[in-house]
Amino acid sequence: MSYKVQKGTVYLVGAGPGDLKLITVKAKEILEQADIIIYDNLINIRLLECAKPNAKKIFVGKSSGNHSIPQSEINELLLNEINPKTSVIRLKGGDPLVFGRIREEINTLETENIPYEIVPGITAAMACAAYTSIPITERDTSSSIIFLTGHENPEKMCLNLDFREYAKENATLCIYMGVGQMERIVGELIEGGLKPNTPVAIVENGSTQKQKSTIGHLGTIVEKSKAQSIQSPAIIFVGSVVNLKGSQNWFENKPLFGKKIIVPRARQQAGKLTELLEFYGADVIEIPLIAISPEYDKETIADVFTELSTYQWILFTSANGVQHFFDLFFKAYEDIRSIGLSQIGVVGNATEKAIKSLHLKVDLLPESANSDALVDALLERESLDNTKILVVTGNKGSPSLVKRLETEGRAIVDRLPLYENKKCSISESPYFESFKTFGADAILFTSSSTVQNFMDSIKDLSIDPSILPAYGSIGVKTSETLKQMGATIDFESPKANLENFVVETISYFKNKPTNNK
Repeated sequence: MSYKVQKGTVYLVGAGPGDLKLITVKAKEILEQADIIIYDNLINIRLLECAKPNAKKIFVGKSSGNHSIPQSEINELLLNEINPKTSVIRLKGGDPLVFGRIREEINTLETENIPYEIVPGITAAMACAAYTSIPITERDTSSSIIFLTGHENPEKMCLNLDFREYAKENATLCIYMGVGQMERIVGELIEGGLKPNTPVAIVENGSTQKQKSTIGHLGTIVEKSKAQSIQSPAIIFVGSVVNLKGSQNWFENKPLFGKKIIVPRARQQAGKLTELLEFYGADVIEIPLIAISPEYDKETIADVFTELSTYQWILFTSANGVQHFFDLFFKAYEDIRSIGLSQIGVVGNATEKAIKSLHLKVDLLPESANSDALVDALLERESLDNTKILVVTGNKGSPSLVKRLETEGRAIVDRLPLYENKKCSISESPYFESFKTFGADAILFTSSSTVQNFMDSIKDLSIDPSILPAYGSIGVKTSETLKQMGATIDFESPKANLENFVVETISYFKNKPTNNK
């Protein structure tokens, strides 16, 4: 049973260190129900996709030297947004109790007798240690952990702590917000008695695909961090435990770690592919080149649903079609059995999974994920003469499928378009400038339409050809479109599904790690 959010309550919640999977179950359940979300810049912005569609989102990000809203105004904002009919989640990076200035927000709420709850999160130091295999304590040499901050007040940019007092050989120092004050911190630790060869590790953007770590000791770490351009946010670890770091570097050694990969799918579809790529360490840039929205004729829907039980076959050409069809179906019927005894044919594994998620059987799935293969499989399976078939598709899909069923199979075919594919330009993406400047390692094309839209987008834009990514294709049809548009195919999935596509992507970079387009 999900946690039930109460109206009139403010939830002070830790979003975790950056990895989406490290948010707690309770925090996610509150985020999914909250009416108002007040969030910082250190959260993973994709967490906001968990929010309900009508949730109000307010950014109050603060970073060193660049502050959106002073803390006093954030306190006032909490009071202004909460009322007996709303619930507010104050979403903070890491753990709200660790250098999260939560005391000021608690005092504000208690002064006005506003109910609140605190939900802890995984703090950055613990995550950074785990994601670099540093055992943050060790029984014989480091029996204590000290959390320190490089500056206590981000708005004053000052350093009040005397780090000489924390120069302890039997402790692990975990220093937050210390990159900008590193020379002073290192100097005071040495003055306090720590030897220049005391081990040090710095982990930037811990637990994310942008993680960067460097290892050294007090005598060298300042120069090393400059050489590697270490930036905030980062955690500095000081102590003997750094020498006990695991040798595998399990996170940064993932096969796609450090590879910047563009996923040009519509946002609704990018999730699975993004998840797979990030699992293997890739830094994924979602630049949708297609926007998918419901688009159908109500009279046609009424006619089709009235005759639904008369179709011998219902063919779905995409997971989108499945989603939009059954969204409408369950508005008209309460029982899945109302679909009748129709057999179901699909194109592609993703479409098959969408059907199976409804506990329906897929009767026909061709080996190749394209409509021609589906027609071939149907014609080989049985005579289609006078067979009544419903083809569920998008506004641009399946003209050849319908034509072949009617001419070669002599079937009676009704085409039911339920959604519209709208073209998006790459220049409309918030990530475009970054791509234009730094490029990417690969772009994974999952359909002919994404190929066409990408090629059309870059045609009229001044993009340096040297930064164009390697082109990956999910299958034969997509590759044909790439060839027609004069593009070089760097790698092609052996089977037209996301799992094989990602494996082929890994294989490509393993064999050509330094390949540039």
